[in-house]
Amino acid sequence: MTETPEKRLVYFDSWVDPSALEILRERPDIRVDQLRYADPTEATWERMCRAVGYQCSSRVELRNPWFPDATLLERCPSLLAVSSTGAGYDMVDVKACTAAGVIVCNQGGSNRNAVAEHALGLMFSVSKKIGTVDRAMRTQRGLNRWQYAGNDMQGKTVGLIGIGAIGSRTAELCRSVGMHVLAYDPFLSAAQVAERGGQQVDLPELLQHADFVSVHCPRSETTFDMFGTEQFAQMKPSAFFINTARGGIHNEAALYDALVAGRIAGAGLDVFLHEPPACEHPLLTLESVVATPHIAGLSCEAQRNMASYAAHQWIDIFDGKVPPRLINPEAWPRYCERFRGVFSFTPQALA
Repeated sequence: MTETPEKRLVYFDSWVDPSALEILRERPDIRVDQLRYADPTEATWERMCRAVGYQCSSRVELRNPWFPDATLLERCPSLLAVSSTGAGYDMVDVKACTAAGVIVCNQGGSNRNAVAEHALGLMFSVSKKIGTVDRAMRTQRGLNRWQYAGNDMQGKTVGLIGIGAIGSRTAELCRSVGMHVLAYDPFLSAAQVAERGGQQVDLPELLQHADFVSVHCPRSETTFDMFGTEQFAQMKPSAFFINTARGGIHNEAALYDALVAGRIAGAGLDVFLHEPPACEHPLLTLESVVATPHIAGLSCEAQRNMASYAAHQWIDIFDGKVPPRLINPEAWPRYCERFRGVFSFTPQALA
């Protein structure tokens, strides 16, 4: 009698919400194996090497040597698929996965509302000086409230860098408070940008006219250090920079210099190049900066969405279906060969 191959899925420590495990529990043919960062490395490698699916932690929680890179793939020849926690997948070496015939998936759209609301919240905070005056009230007696007059959002222009799932929801929220929406997204046509609630412009035009520049694109080789001294110099002195996407898209030293020199008015940051940033990080010393520790996408509702999206996507993968949020379709032919070698049936063809 031939033994049925194990559909073994591994993850570290905890899923973002227990609903994922509840969903996967309904499929007894899928074995879900919890690993722990604190366990001895060699013992964990032995368990990891038996996995065909890897649900990867977010970059903030992920520890070496468990990044899905060429080294891990070489040590885990059974691995067929890697899935990220949320929309971001910059912790995954997609090129190495593709070369190895490993598909990569994310949970794009699962936390779109949470991140969009957080971006708008940062805009409100810097524009109304909420963070600044909150800190002042805790340290100053006889506070002069007239020194903390902010600005209305209505009638202002927001420039979105990327108008995908999160960017389009941000556009909708900004328009609801009476803002004009510009968008720079080289992957979309003017008509597509308009359908998502924005007016397509190139980057220099966006920087020139926007009162708020809000980043909603992935971090990649193209977007790393996308915002530096030159870009901040093109912004209005009264403008604010908002980043709820990924650290590294803006150059932190250049942003600090622009804020100190008064070339822009302030910044709302949920992401840093190294997370969590040190308390002594230069940007955290500035009154003009409102910062949060990469929590834009971590609302309770978003965590349930991310967990549910991932669990259902893993079921699709193990059933041989094309996952709905496939990042590297170019890996599909080799992946199908490898999948068939393990499970003795061929996954669906890509549309």
